[in-house]
Amino acid sequence: MLTESQVEKSFRRLMNSPEHNEQLFDKAEELLDELRCESPLRHRLSVELDELRAISMPKS
Repeated sequence: MLTESQVEKSFRRLMNSPEHNEQLFDKAEELLDELRCESPLRHRLSVELDELRAISMPKS
């Protein structure tokens, strides 16, 4: 199990990738699964991930 610090660093590294795709978002979700359900960091990063997904979705 990773520490909150390790999860946040890995999450930031993933999100700094120039190309956001579903595979990248899946990896980020796997990282969040390493955190306790009640973790404030998990909640904050989950919200951030949802926002990034919404921004990255192709506009129709």
